[in-house]
Amino acid sequence: MKDKILLVDDEWNMRNLIKIHLSRLDVDIDEAKSGQEALKMIDKENYILIILDIMLPDIDGWEVCKTVRKTKSIPILMLTARSDIKDRVYGLNIGADDYLTKPFAPEELVARITAMIRRQKMVNVEIDASALNYSDFSIQIDSRTVMVKDTPIELTPKEFDILYLFASQPKRVFTRENILDKIWSINEFRDSRAIDTHVKNIREKLRKSGLSYNPIKTIWGVGYRFFSKEEDKS
Repeated sequence: MKDKILLVDDEWNMRNLIKIHLSRLDVDIDEAKSGQEALKMIDKENYILIILDIMLPDIDGWEVCKTVRKTKSIPILMLTARSDIKDRVYGLNIGADDYLTKPFAPEELVARITAMIRRQKMVNVEIDASALNYSDFSIQIDSRTVMVKDTPIELTPKEFDILYLFASQPKRVFTRENILDKIWSINEFRDSRAIDTHVKNIREKLRKSGLSYNPIKTIWGVGYRFFSKEEDKS
């Protein structure tokens, strides 16, 4: 069975153009013309990726993204004519995984989508264990699931990859450039501030889930490092 992508855009010409560009990929593409239609389809289907325009006729792409992130971790590529850096940071902050501005080069669109699908299918950092277990929480590698006291925590693909990267090498301090090189493809928009946004979101989700300590410490002037509960007390 082919992987499915959901393409959300109210303009037929744009949807048709994107479908032509993606015809070289071995995927099926479903189309939605509005935010409400997209949410209904996402609820019924198991998509590997969502291409989401911001300007939609009913609810905008921001709201669709936030609604999806309440229950699902499907990678989301925001596709929009808005190029302001504040919009990009906001999109990442609410759960988007990448951001592409119209007009775009077909090769860049295909490259970004290919990279996002590839990352969705594999873990970026390879280790032999099937799970990383720490006090009060664990990371299930095969299922890409984070559990806090037996309760699953919904992370975006980027958030999961960052947390897993830190937890799999707990003694290492990662600079923002290290993280970008490990998690982001060369074709993706890169902004070191996006790292801070993702880390903030991870911390907040773990805190709200009941984790009693912060496992990601800021090493001022350098980057981030993973700390266990025992280290946090020392």
